[in-house]
Amino acid sequence: MESTEPQILIVDDARDIREPLGQYLRKQGFRTRLAANATEAREAIDEAVIALVVLDIMMPGEDGLSLCRWLVARGGPPVILLTAMADDTDRIVGLELGADDYMVKPFNPRELLARIRAVLRRTPAPEPQIPSDRRRFGDWIHDPATQSLEGPDGASIELTSGESRLLGAMLDHPRTVLSRARLLDLTAGREAKAYDRAIDNTISRLRRKIEADPANPRFIVTQWGGGYLLAADVEDA
Repeated sequence: MESTEPQILIVDDARDIREPLGQYLRKQGFRTRLAANATEAREAIDEAVIALVVLDIMMPGEDGLSLCRWLVARGGPPVILLTAMADDTDRIVGLELGADDYMVKPFNPRELLARIRAVLRRTPAPEPQIPSDRRRFGDWIHDPATQSLEGPDGASIELTSGESRLLGAMLDHPRTVLSRARLLDLTAGREAKAYDRAIDNTISRLRRKIEADPANPRFIVTQWGGGYLLAADVEDA
């Protein structure tokens, strides 16, 4: 079963810090992604739903303060800075930029874990993003406002809120394989208590509503070992 716990991004150019820390946080039930520099961190932010960033200040190339400024400017996720003992000025600047907390190197992983949990507790879970406009895929039009589908014959099919959110998430990422954990992140938010089987059940219900042959789907395709893919182009309706 894929974890639905918050995903932590660890950004540090020192492999002997980021990899053991990633292993430790995974043992505590978190999902983790690792980045050795700001470029890798930006790619991770664009590709995944990140709940919190553990960010080293001193890195070659773009430093952590610059990346922190970029993260805050785009509205998150929250940041815990990792700083050297002598970097008082950098710690102050980081907090002024909008970092949520900091840890001084060398640090105790258990203390960092406590700080991560504290920041997550006081950070509101992101609201699921529901598109406001009607969109067409194949012969169907999805209307998120009314949680319905308009078929090729003009008839309207009612969707549950979960079905509409899941379809909306797939319409946001057409022709892209989305894992169950990623779909849970996109549709249920970080505090979801759901499990990956809920995604399978919702997919099955959607297929019964939109596929001519649900056993051989044309639109919502299973990628074995990967997840699900919307095999259609999407356009505004």
